[in-house]
Parts: sequence; C-alpha cells; structure tokens
Amino acid sequence: MQSTRRAFLMGTGSTLAAAALPARAWAQQNGADAAAQRLIDQVAEQYLAVYPESATYLGIDRGTRAALKSRLTDRSPEGQEAIQHQLAGTLAEIDAIDIDALGPDMKINVDVVKTSYGLGLAGMRFPYGDVSVGGWRNSPYVVIQNVGAYLDVPRMLDSDHQIETAADAEAYLARLESYARQLDGETERLRAAAAMGVIAPDFLLDKGLRQLDLARSGNPAQWGVVESIERRTDAMSGDYAAAAAVIAATQVKPALDRQFAELQSHRGRANSNAGVWDLPQGDEYYAWALRAATTTDMTPDEVHAMGREELAQLHAEMDTILKSLGYTRGTVGERMIGLGNDPRFLFPDNDEGRQQILEMLRARIADMHGRMPQAFNTLVRGNVEVKRLPPEEEPGAPGAYGGAGTIDGSVPGRFWINLHTTRLHTKYSLPTLAYHESIPGHAWQGEYAFRLPLIRSLLSFNAYSEGWALYAEQLANELGVYDEDPVGRLGYLQSIAFRACRLVVDTGLHAKRWSREQAIQWFHETNGSGIDEVTSEVERYCSWPGQACGYKVGHSEINRLRAHAREAMGERYDFKDFNDAVVTSGNVPMTVLGRVVERYIGA
Repeated sequence: MQSTRRAFLMGTGSTLAAAALPARAWAQQNGADAAAQRLIDQVAEQYLAVYPESATYLGIDRGTRAALKSRLTDRSPEGQEAIQHQLAGTLAEIDAIDIDALGPDMKINVDVVKTSYGLGLAGMRFPYGDVSVGGWRNSPYVVIQNVGAYLDVPRMLDSDHQIETAADAEAYLARLESYARQLDGETERLRAAAAMGVIAPDFLLDKGLRQLDLARSGNPAQWGVVESIERRTDAMSGDYAAAAAVIAATQVKPALDRQFAELQSHRGRANSNAGVWDLPQGDEYYAWALRAATTTDMTPDEVHAMGREELAQLHAEMDTILKSLGYTRGTVGERMIGLGNDPRFLFPDNDEGRQQILEMLRARIADMHGRMPQAFNTLVRGNVEVKRLPPEEEPGAPGAYGGAGTIDGSVPGRFWINLHTTRLHTKYSLPTLAYHESIPGHAWQGEYAFRLPLIRSLLSFNAYSEGWALYAEQLANELGVYDEDPVGRLGYLQSIAFRACRLVVDTGLHAKRWSREQAIQWFHETNGSGIDEVTSEVERYCSWPGQACGYKVGHSEINRLRAHAREAMGERYDFKDFNDAVVTSGNVPMTVLGRVVERYIGA
C-alpha cells in the first residue's frame, strides 16, 4: 500500500553477476572478501564471549570454546556497559570496510552485522531496559513477566546445556552459581531504573511477582535446576545434585528473594498506564523499538494505518467463508467468537486435552514435512520436536514459540507450546500455529542459517524471522492443507488477521495511549480471538514494545517482493526458486532482503 511503501528503502538495481566482472576487479573483491571474512569470524567469537549461552544454543560450546559452557551473560550494570563498549568498537571496525569492494554475499554478511550492532547500540543509549543484540526481545523493563534471568537461565540449563561428561556437570554448577550473580545484577539495574522513574505497569508487576514467587517457592533441593542435573548425572560418580541443591538454597534463593523484594517496592509506585509513553524519553524509546522490530523507518501512525487496512482485506475474505458455513449475522469478529465457543473446536481443559494438542501438532508437522519438496528446491533436514513450556513460565509466556536446534543436529529445533490452559488454542487455530513455529516456519528457516558464516547463525532480525514464519503459514495454505478444510482455512486467515491487529494494538498502546482494557476489548471484538489469548498478548506488547509489529510488516514485504519478482521476471519466475532465494539468504534486515531479491531477479 502506497502510504507505507516509502518506508522500505529497497536497494536499487541488481548486483552484477561475478562472471561479468573483469578478472582484476574480481581478484580485488576476493581479497577484500577474505579480509572481511576474517573480521566477521573474529566478531562471531567476540559475540560468543559476551553472550556465551549462544554457543550452547548452537551446540558449539566445546573444544576451543569449552570455557563458554561455564559462563552466562553478565547482566550487571558493569557487564552491560562493557558489552556496549565492545559493540561500539566492533561497529567502528565494520564501518571502516569498503563495502563497494566486496562481493554480493559478503556485502550481506557485513550489512547484517552493521545493522544488528547499530540497532543494539542505539537501544543501549537509553539508560534503562534490556536490549537483545541480534535477537528480538527488547524491553524497557529488566525483569517482568516475560523478561529476566529467572525465566531464561533455568530453561536454558535444562533444555540446552548438554551433560555428557563430568566437565559438563561442573560447568552446569558454575552456571548455577553465576545465575545467582546475574539475578543480583538485574536487581541492581531495577533499582537504578526505579530511581529514574522507570516502573512497569501494575498489572505487569502483579504477573511478574506471581511468577517470581513461584520460582522461589518450595524446597530448593526439589527445584527444576536441581532435578535436571540429578536426572542427567545419575550414572556419574560424584553427587552433583547435592552440590546444586546447596547452590540453589544458599545463593540462588536469596538472590531471587532480593529481586522479589525490589519488584515489590516498584509495585507500590506503579500505575496502570500500559504504554512506554509514560516512561522518560518514552516516545523516543518506542520509535527505536519499532525500528528495531521492523528494520524500517515506518512511523507509529503508518504502522497503525497499515494494520487497519490489511485487517479489512483479510476480514472480507473471512466473511465469505463464514457465510458459506452458515455464520451470516454479526461482524466477522462476532462470528469468530461464536466459532471459538463451539464445543466441536475446543479441547478438554485438562491433561487429556493437553495430550490431544501435542498429538495434533506432531501429526500436522509430519504431514507438512512431506510437502516441502513442492515449495523448495534446496531442502534442510527439518529437525524439530514439540515440547510443553515449563509450567512456571506459562502464565507470562505467549501461546507458543519456536526455533532451530544445534548446528550439528544433536539437539532438535523446538516448538514450545503454552498449555497453561487449553483455552489458548482451538482445533482450527493449531495447524497454522504448527507451520509458523516449526515447518516451514522458524525451525525450518533457522536450519538454513547454519550453512552461512557463524555470525549469521548468531544474529537475526525480528521482521525477517516473524515475517518468514507468517509467510510459512501462507505457504501451507498454498500447498493445499486447507483444500478440504474451510474451518482450518478460517483459522489460518484469523492468524494473519491477528498479526494485522497487532499493528493496531501495539501502536495504540505505545503511541496513542490506549489502556490495557481498551486494547484487550478491541482485539477480542475485532478479530474474535479468545479473551485469555488476547489478554496475554496485550500484556506481552506492554513489555516488548514494537516486537509484535515485525510479523505483518515482514510478511507484507516478502509478498511485495514476490509480486515484484513475478512481474519483473515474467515466464522466468519460479515459485520454488523465489522461496529458495529468500530463505537461503539467511536472516536479514528488510532493506537487505530487497537487494537479495533484486540479485535473484537479475541472475
């Protein structure tokens, strides 16, 4: 749509093919590429040094990198300042590279580092909040219902920290001790934020406090972080579980108690204002958060208008299907509420229902895996498993999320599903969710990055990641999964419309000063999504400003580029070739994706 397209600064002109370059120029580019490769390899190792959990997620915390397995990211004020200083130094080195001397692939690699580090540094200049460099979760709050070490570290230790040797177990214990220090580092940052008036809304604090209280409750010897190492070292000599229990009781629990007390003190000063406009430099912060989430320069007003316009188009398509099913009265949202309350499409809200959900997801993923040769010429393994989120994390978590596993495939990609209540999911909404999080969505796309230089597996962009995952839902529809299932197709369309709603709600909360209640009611009534689901969603947008906007902005841009390629190439256009071009380029800013597609068109 014209009002927002100007925000996409797509590269002009296609890149010359390597064979068309004079031999001397190409030799110079090869030399420049080699120098740039050495630099980005060095940058990757520096990144792992400050974010050692990344090495664990990718399964490369071994050999010369084995020391990383004992460490966690430094969450203290001093640690964050050191990270900021290192990023600035790296960015200065990247800026010194002569981009014009590089080959097309290396240009992308350098542009990815430059954009990621530049956005991260811009966020770190705000004197509060938590910035994810190369990731998607930026928050003005250091700890809240979906942000903080109390959520991240236990999950990482149990699911990603592999224990095969005594050294691995010792590394686990070292990380458990570090966990206590990181909690205290966050608490110090919370205290500093409160001093400058950065207090989360009361409803987020209530949720965060409940979860923190759950994390610190019970006998530490029976906590998940102790049970995990006990289960996995049972056959080893040495009582690692006893050592973990001592650390949990004498170091981690007191640190959790201190963090809980600090958040309690915030609660006494909190109000119900949902948006970051209420914070110091709030408007400036949201402008940065939106830019980081979308990798565009779209304004809140443009994003808001885009959401409403695309929502109208999607609801028109849904209206036709609803009428064919006999749902003829009321708005699309009202009719979808009726559909969502139909017992035929609900799961029992008990363990039996939870098991039904898991089985349905696994069956859909297996079916989609077999369809991938219809959409791609270049295939990956598609190594993914479905897992329930830890119950202590579920109340503040989204309905689901997913990603690729380790580079060597020893740990599969994960599709984490929130089963706090089965009311979060319906039988017609689950299939498209499976395609989004697993295949051909996050887990599938992530495996392509493993074929690129290491830094490309470490850095990602929200608009590409989530835009691709929505495009994956679209691919499933185009591959015919709903040909005999109009209700399932409604679930798919509602999912896309859900992301259009996000554009409206996120900007409504943070730029137009909507209340939490106003956002929940608008979302529920407009799209027919369940109250439980949209309540969790709206509260997520309050703590992750801008992030929810990356989905539809990225999805719309991929489709715009596909239409552009089809028009420019005519009979040369091929569906599978286009999908290959987008996914094999790896995770890139939207501006760079435009150049990737131009290169594909001209090749």
